[in-house]
Formats: sequence, structure tokens, C-alpha cells
Amino acid sequence: MKVLIVDDEELARAVLREYLSGMPDVEVVGEAENGFAAVKLAHELGPDLLLLDIQMPKLSGFEVLELLNGEVPAVFVTAHDEHALRAFEVHAVDYVLKPVERERLATALDRARERLARGERGPAPSSLAAAARSPGAPLERVLVREEGKVHVLPVGKIDYVEAQDDYLCFHVEKLRHRKQQTLAELETQLDPRRFVRIHRSLLLNVERLAGLEMYAKDSWVARLADGTRLPVSRAGHERLKALL
Repeated sequence: MKVLIVDDEELARAVLREYLSGMPDVEVVGEAENGFAAVKLAHELGPDLLLLDIQMPKLSGFEVLELLNGEVPAVFVTAHDEHALRAFEVHAVDYVLKPVERERLATALDRARERLARGERGPAPSSLAAAARSPGAPLERVLVREEGKVHVLPVGKIDYVEAQDDYLCFHVEKLRHRKQQTLAELETQLDPRRFVRIHRSLLLNVERLAGLEMYAKDSWVARLADGTRLPVSRAGHERLKALL
């Protein structure tokens, strides 16, 4: 079983490395000290399992798994037992509390072997996105992995989101970023006071709206501050009126 260790503390990584060295069927293929490195190494090394800290700078453990699209199972290693419930909610293999005990880690690895033998994948990206933020809080940033690079998009910088087949296109200051997700799923994660569905394929950041023009019966166009013009459906017009 190939394992990737992810923790921002060197001592924590050293403890895990020592314990794993005594397990003959386990190979530590790499170590990452932050979430960005974890995503890169997981893509390059193809581990069977992540031993993953939850609270890390820049990217949390939940966000790392979301960027990996649920492709790699994980055992969370955390100093905070309040994260345990959220770990189980996203169907993590297991969680181990710090300071890590050798026997507890061995039990978690046994569960990982059983899951791998059954061919089970990691958690669903949608559940991970929810777990990465406080309960009931709207999404504050969108994570996108494109061509080996990770982009962190604060929602306040998103102008609008466009559905394109199985992907979403995020328009951010004339740049475009694509992510495999449905518009309906994203809409439930964003603040409804800030983002509104103006068309079946468009979510608009209302802070970018500069004007609304009628061009035919029951047909409108939203004019954005940068000059972009977007179609507005009849239902979208009603949503805009209710919000504004």
C-alpha cells in the first residue's frame, strides 16, 4: 500500500514515518508540508492512501481531497476531535487523533486495506466542499485544478458562472477557469444574496450588475460593469427583481 503523508508539521510527519516503517506492506512514497504540494504529489505519485492533516495553511485537508476529485481515500490525522464528525460525514476511511498512537494508526491502516480491497473510491467532492466550511456558511472560495495548477478563486472576484456541458466556466476579471461541477450544485453552496440564477446556464454576481435592459417581450439583457451582456430569462428576471 503506497501512502502519502500530508502535514505542515515536520515532527508530526516524522512520527507517522517512524510508525509506518514497521509495517512491511506499507511504502511511504512521499511527504507534503502543505495542501498545494499534496495535490501535486498525489497526481504525480499515485498513492493508494493519504494520511492527511485537516488544519493546514492555504488549503485544508478537505480542500485537498476536493481537488483530487475524491480519487484517493484518506485517513485524517488531526489534533481536534471536533473534526471527527465531519470526517465521518464525508466517509473518510478513518480519523486518528494527535498525538498519534502506534496501535490506533495500525487499526486505521487495516480499515484502509479493507476499503482498497473492495475497490472503494474516496469521498464525493460535493460533500468535501461542504465540510471545508463552517456548517451553514456559504462558500467563500472556489478551488479549481487546471493543467496541474491549483487556482483559488475568492467568490467576491467571480463575475459570473456559465454552465458548459458537464463543466462550469468561472469568469474572473476577463480570465476563465473550468471545473467539472453542476450549476445546481454550485448554486446551493453560494450566498443567495450575492449570486442569482439569471438563466438556466448562468449564475450572476449581482455586485457586477450595472443595468438591466428589455430587448423583446419577456426577454432581458443584464449589462455588467465591464460591458459584458448576458441573457436573462423570465424566471431570472423575477429572481433579480426579488433580490434587488
